[in-house]
Amino acid sequence: MGQASPYLESAFAELGRMRLDEVGLDEMLQRIADLANRSVPGAQDVSVTLVRGGNHRPPVVTSDLARDLDTWQYQHGYGPCLDSSPSGDSISVPDTTSEPRWPGWAEYARSRGIGSSLSIGLPIQEAAVGALNVYAAEAHAFDREATDVAEQFAAYAAVALSNAHLYDTTATLAQQMREAMRSRAVIEQAKGIIMGERRCSPEEAFALMSKISQDSNRKVRDVAEALVARAIGTRRD
Repeated sequence: MGQASPYLESAFAELGRMRLDEVGLDEMLQRIADLANRSVPGAQDVSVTLVRGGNHRPPVVTSDLARDLDTWQYQHGYGPCLDSSPSGDSISVPDTTSEPRWPGWAEYARSRGIGSSLSIGLPIQEAAVGALNVYAAEAHAFDREATDVAEQFAAYAAVALSNAHLYDTTATLAQQMREAMRSRAVIEQAKGIIMGERRCSPEEAFALMSKISQDSNRKVRDVAEALVARAIGTRRD
């Protein structure tokens, strides 16, 4: 594989300037799609798909057409995008009029004016994989040079996505932990209030909150917050 083209070098530089504490995963995916559309010769539309824990995120796209092409594959459970994601392979559809592997998808793509496509697997982490999908109206739009450019871009984008995915996952986990700690704190406060009012044990206080939660169809945390708010209001009065 040769030296990166000036277009790729510019794209790599832009990706490298992104700060993960300022750019979320969705924005990272969108920028990757936009940069790929500018960088890969012959590209008309681009999508980036991401699969986490077996669940497909809605594709990030440069056009509604690219979204429709990916959504069709999600709905029917097969297509070049879905095959390249778990394997990490590069899958080319040179001509949708004579594509034998996914005839249904090829017919749909052809009906939407797509003559060829290129899907490059994005191995991100064990729990997350994805694909860079490039579409063109003309058949045989992606020659060896275009495929090399797409693969170089995808390799760099996979690193950026891996870092963004890790940051996003870590941030989500930290937020969940903070929420759990806040929930535990308010529940403990409510238990203390009930214990003081009823002269009961911690277990009995929590059992009472659980019963109120079930009877009122509210979360235990919401019940606890209401009890604490009532106690604060009573003291102020």
